[in-house]
Amino acid sequence: MESRKTIELLGDKADYLLNHTCTMIDKGSIHLPSPDIIENIWLNSNRNNQVLRNFQSLLGHGRLGDTGYCSIFPVDQGIEHSAGSAFAPNPIYFDPENIIRLAIEGGCNGVASTYGVLGIMSRRYAHKIPFIVKINHNEFLSLPNTYDQTLFGTIKSAWNMGAVAVGATIYWGSAESRRQLKEIAEAFEMAHELGMATILWCYTRNNGFKVNEVDFHTSADLTGQANHLGVTIQADIIKQKLPTNNGGYLATKHGKTNKLVYEKLTTDHPIDLTRYQVLNCYNGRVGLINSGGESLGDSDLQEAVITAVVNKRAGGMGLILGRKAFQRPFNEGVDMLQAIQNVYLDNEITIA
Repeated sequence: MESRKTIELLGDKADYLLNHTCTMIDKGSIHLPSPDIIENIWLNSNRNNQVLRNFQSLLGHGRLGDTGYCSIFPVDQGIEHSAGSAFAPNPIYFDPENIIRLAIEGGCNGVASTYGVLGIMSRRYAHKIPFIVKINHNEFLSLPNTYDQTLFGTIKSAWNMGAVAVGATIYWGSAESRRQLKEIAEAFEMAHELGMATILWCYTRNNGFKVNEVDFHTSADLTGQANHLGVTIQADIIKQKLPTNNGGYLATKHGKTNKLVYEKLTTDHPIDLTRYQVLNCYNGRVGLINSGGESLGDSDLQEAVITAVVNKRAGGMGLILGRKAFQRPFNEGVDMLQAIQNVYLDNEITIA
């Protein structure tokens, strides 16, 4: 039986999420996370031996080590939003060491943050927990605000500080997306040459994705295509927001889709929508990690566990959660990270 604590946290959604069977995309067609993912998926790829070693060190660390699942602690909100908005609820995280300490004590596979955060503590911690350097950001101080991703450093700098991987964001659908695509494809190629794995934040962004007051930025069809673009530039892990609806292509009437996406490949169940995201990651050959989202207060723990259950049962490989953990007392942040990991450690929570 699933963990009683997990069932309690799911509340009235427990049966809906834990007993759902995905009939649209059969689990047998998905490459599921496993302890031997490097041998099964990546050994025959073009990734060199150094990439395989560093990728394995990421997947082999923390409480989820050697399960095939991944729990990453990301803190780049000090740039993406502002340090005040991110850290004022818990000012200890203005100090980069506390970011890394929370990732370690929380049992995470790795910590993802900025050049500055990881660089200033790299000699003390790079050998204690895998570093993932986030190489580009949306600089959010300019007036008026702009939404663009800009490189903040070099791949060589990330390699020099001992990072096992780099992460980047592309705003798919934005006016700047083709420039970002070119920049990040080149950056990922260099990262692979130096032996680092690559993680892509595959976010959609375009005002046209809001139609009749419905926001399709997290529709399964648009985010699925963003994932498919991400794996095309050889991201080793895809980070994506959990889908909240479907039919973005139908609403915007741009691009191309097929009625079978909606009739044969998806339903409105969140696990089925997320499985379509996994399908677009080469049937799960490239792992999908979903993001935890912003902190909303008392409901954070329940929402995080729901996201973990949906991701796991859909065939994803883990969760990347930041604000819900660090915008609360340190020990509560540790507990939240481990509650999420417990979902992936629970053998009774199976693939739908």
